[in-house]
This record gives sequence, structure tokens and C-alpha cells, in this order.
Amino acid sequence: MARIVFELPAHFGFATELQVYISHVNQGGHLDNAQLLSLVSEARVRFFQSLGYPEADVAGLSTVVGDIVAQYKSEAFHGETLRVEMVPQDFNRYGFDLVFRMTETTQGREIARGKIGIVFIDRAARRPAAIPDSIRQLLLQRSAPAG
Repeated sequence: MARIVFELPAHFGFATELQVYISHVNQGGHLDNAQLLSLVSEARVRFFQSLGYPEADVAGLSTVVGDIVAQYKSEAFHGETLRVEMVPQDFNRYGFDLVFRMTETTQGREIARGKIGIVFIDRAARRPAAIPDSIRQLLLQRSAPAG
């Protein structure tokens, strides 16, 4: 299988820190791949909270993960603090990609990078819904470099 090649953007509009707990570590002594996704999911929830919304109700719509890709760069270990940076990109009618980079805070070692495909859902119709303009504007503000 060919390796994923994934370039990072120059700017991230959001960051949060998460600790690696013993429950995140596998028998190999490092961050388990399923737990990496769990940590990225926690960061995603915090991203939406930073916009002023729970991810289950973003201007009346729910959000779901349509797909996710992750490229591992190094191991993470119990007790380390990880910084997860995120930026929205590649907008379409129903969603966007939330690009992330995860680094260890003390040494700055990159742990992983990737992106999450976010889709907005009308809960009542149980179908994809267009991104509300107000939310699109908030997301675009987060995708632009500060200046």
C-alpha cells in the first residue's frame, strides 16, 4: 500500500492541549491508533465549542464525520501533553475538511497529521444540509491567517 502524503497548511486557526493518559497507551507502550482518533475527536469537539457551538447543534444542524485520514509521524507516550492544531479547509456545500496537526509540547515532536471530513446534517430529515452562511463565515475567519 502506498503511504499517505499529506502537506500541512502554513496557518492553523485553533489549538488545544490534551494529555496522554494510561488508557490511551497500548501494549507497545505508545499511543494506540484508535486512541489517537479519540484525542482528535476531543479536539474537534473543542474546535466547535471555540466557535460557540456544541457539535450536535451548530446553528440548528448536527455534524458528523464523513471520513478521516491520519498520517503518523512519531510515537506519543503516557504523560505527554499533545497540542492539536486545526484549521477548516476545502469547503463544499455540505461541509469542509478540518485539517489537524498533533505535536508533543515539550520537544515539539510531530506525532500525527491528517484531516477530518465534516458534514452538516439536518437531524429531522436525516440528510446532509447546506452550511449556514453565518457558520461558513465563522469557519472562513478561522481559516484565514491572523493579521
